[in-house]
Order: sequence, then C-alpha cells, then structure tokens
Amino acid sequence: MQLKELAALLTVSRLSGDGDTECTGIQFDSRKVKPGDLFFCFSGLHFDGHDFAAEVIEKGAVALVTERDLQAGVPALIVKDARYAMAVIASHFYGYPSRELKVIGVTGTNGKTTTTYLLEQMFRDQGLRTGLMGNIHVKIGETFIPNQATNTQEALELQRILREMVNVQTDYCVMEVTSQGIDRGRVKGCSFRTGIFTNLTQDHLDYHKTMEQYQAAKGLLFSRMGNEFSADPDRRHFAVLNADDPASEQFAKQTTAEVITYGIESPTADVRAVNIEMTAGGTRFDCVTFKGAVPMQLRLVGRFNVYNALGAIAAILVEGIELGRIAESLSRIQSVEGRMEIVDEGQPFLVLVDYAHTPDGLENALSTIRQFAEGKVYCVFGCGGDRDRAKRPIMGRLAAQYSDYVLVTSDNPRTEDALSILQDIEPGITEAGWTNERYEMIVDRRQAIQKAIDLATPKDVVLIAGKGHEAYQEIGGVKHDFDDRLVAKEAIRGR
Repeated sequence: MQLKELAALLTVSRLSGDGDTECTGIQFDSRKVKPGDLFFCFSGLHFDGHDFAAEVIEKGAVALVTERDLQAGVPALIVKDARYAMAVIASHFYGYPSRELKVIGVTGTNGKTTTTYLLEQMFRDQGLRTGLMGNIHVKIGETFIPNQATNTQEALELQRILREMVNVQTDYCVMEVTSQGIDRGRVKGCSFRTGIFTNLTQDHLDYHKTMEQYQAAKGLLFSRMGNEFSADPDRRHFAVLNADDPASEQFAKQTTAEVITYGIESPTADVRAVNIEMTAGGTRFDCVTFKGAVPMQLRLVGRFNVYNALGAIAAILVEGIELGRIAESLSRIQSVEGRMEIVDEGQPFLVLVDYAHTPDGLENALSTIRQFAEGKVYCVFGCGGDRDRAKRPIMGRLAAQYSDYVLVTSDNPRTEDALSILQDIEPGITEAGWTNERYEMIVDRRQAIQKAIDLATPKDVVLIAGKGHEAYQEIGGVKHDFDDRLVAKEAIRGR
C-alpha cells in the first residue's frame, strides 16, 4: 500500500516526504524489519521506538510513523499517538479481519485461559472452525504456536493473526484480553461479537496503581463494543457478565451490547448453577438457563471452574447451540494445561500444578482442595518479581489459612532479589499465628518442590502454584528451562 493511502486514515497527521512510497509490510519490532516495511516508532515500557529509526532504515524500512519529526531521510507520517495510528493502520492493512469472523474476548483477573479453552473446544465439537489467542498458545487453523507472552498481542500482531485466521476460513476466534492490552490500545479496531467478564480481584496494581483504574481498564472492553443495534443476528453484540461480581453492574451500564448474566449466588442470573457437588475427580451441577435446564458434569474441579463453565455456556448459547450438546461437549473436556493439572506417576498422594498467582487464584485453588482432601495439604508457591508487592503478604496469609504446611519459594524473580520476595510473603504467614515449624522458606524452587513431595504421605495433596503451564523460570532477567510438572514428576520418581 502507498504511504498516502495509510496517511489518509488519520485526519490529524502530517506526511513528510513522498506519499507514493510503497509499503509492502508494517512492523513495530526493529528485530523483525524487512525491506519495504513501514516502521512504527512509539514508546514502550522499556524502550522508545524512535531510538531505532536509523537501525530499521539500514535494514530496509522505507517509511516511518513517528510522534516527532526525526529528519531520518525517509518519508514519515507524523502523528500525535503512534500506538493509535498503528491500530488504525494495521486494521486497514490487513483488511479489517475482525469483520469476517466472530471474535469473543474474555477479560478478568482469573479464569481467562480456562474459559477460552472451554469455548474453543465446545465450538470445535459443533464442527465449527476455531482460532484461539491465549497466553499458552495461538491457534490458527490446526496449527498451534507457543505464546511466551502473558499479555494481549500488540495491535499489529493481533490484526495479522486475525487475517491469517480468516484466510483459513475460521468461524470463531476466542481471545484472552488483558487489562494492560486494553489500556494500551492493543484491541482498538477489533470488532468483538461477545465480551466475557470473569471476575475482578487484586492483581497488576504495579501497572494500574489502584483497583479503580484496574476496573476501568476492564470496562473499556465493554464500552467499546459499538453503539448500534441490528435486526441481523450476526451483527448483534453480547456482554456476558458475572452477576456475582460487583464490577458487572458498572460494565452493564457502560455497554450497548445485550447483557447476558451468569452466576451461582444471584437468583436472577440468566445462566446459573444450582445443586453443585464437588469431588477430587470433577464437579456436577444443574445448569438453569434462558434456554432451559440440564445437568452438567465437568472433569474440572472447583467452584471457580463452575464460573468459568457458566461464562462459556452463556457465550455459546447466544450462538444458537443447543444446551444438551453443550453439556455433552463439556463432559468430555479434560483439565486445562497448567490449571489444577494432575501430575500422576502412580504415587499414593495427589499432586496438582496450577497457575494461581493472585490472592484470589490461590484461595480458589486451596479452598477447592480443602473440600476433598482426606490428608494434609502442602502448598508450594511464591510471587513474581517486578510485580505488585502488596499482594505478597496477602497470599502468605491465604496459604496459611488453607494449608497444613507451606513452602515459600521463588516464582519468576525477574530482576528482584528472590529472598527479598520471600521475606515480603512471610509476614502474612506469621500474622496468621504460624511458627516456623509449619512453613519453610526455600529460594530454590526445585528444592521446594522436592521437599513437598518428600513430605507427602498417602491421601495428602501437594499444590504447586504460581507458574502452571510455564516452561521457564525468569531469574535476573534470564529465562531458564523450568516446568513445575516435569520437576514434580522427577521428584516423585526419585522418592
């Protein structure tokens, strides 16, 4: 596309240089620039793209989008907000792909991955072609691409992936939408068919600073879902909200989309679970909906997974899928990778690996285990470095509340001193009245997992929390191979 065509998409902008310049690609990552690319210069959390202008021009970039005049020797489109410009231009460059398939976005503190996984599998069971954008992997057609990031893709990458999904005739894309991704404009230009809200609990305050700002970022997903109605069923929009979470009331006010609620406590929810029964092997409940009622059997454990299932059920019901077929599909789904995932090497005790890295997530996992544990509960967990420090003692207190023995260890220390993170967690444990006879501080995560496995006896439960599906540990800014599941297996075999 010619630069002047892209410049015409932005009213308040200035084109410097030859507008007939042909841009054969667009890029924001200087490491990926190819000859013919248009390069976007904007400030990130740890870099300023303007500093890479000379480098990308040397690599063959033919034009720049900048927030100031760099006099770099190639044509430039100078804009007020290069991130916004990237979202606008990427949508156009890739042909507005979100208009050609139905996009379902899932946001919330916890449950995003599981909810997207359940939805994608249920759609696939109905013979529909699916795409998935999550923090475990991206699925395009039948190809799975590991995702090392834990955040929503930048607008350029997001639009490119959606176009690839359209090219393989995808019907539905199910996407995890993070609060930072929303706040930084990464999903601007993406037309969502449905937005699902799971819950709002403390997390990411290192970024958002306050819970009010965190909630406001989540709410943007629903407020941006268009401001029009349509008689065409395929052009309608839906906001699927957790009726048991107070934030849903505000989100319902913000959106023009039709609101569908789900919950356990709220008797007026459109989709709700009653008569819940939980065991170590799964969960059973009666699902009462605006399309009838049916018994549900999940192989997933925990009340929180009932919420995840209800959100997914509500989102697929609006697509006209019959409730009985939904129940049949859900009954076949095994545990989600790294979410209360069982590590089984034939040992006489239960070992679970879970991604729980927030106070709410840890409490959900441990309170669920408490409902079926016949022996002691051992909890191995830590907190990530360079992240919200306020949650550390809270998680320590929760671990003490629900466990019999706690091993506090490293998560991803990143650039922080690992021991100092453990020391931030410890006051929550001691304030619960625990002495050091009931907990240990072991910086080395492998050693902590080994100790928990060694302590476990028949009918005990070991929860290894915080990293879930992650196959690395980040220490000193360097990622090292580390998978809780593999380490636990080695520890069990070595007993």
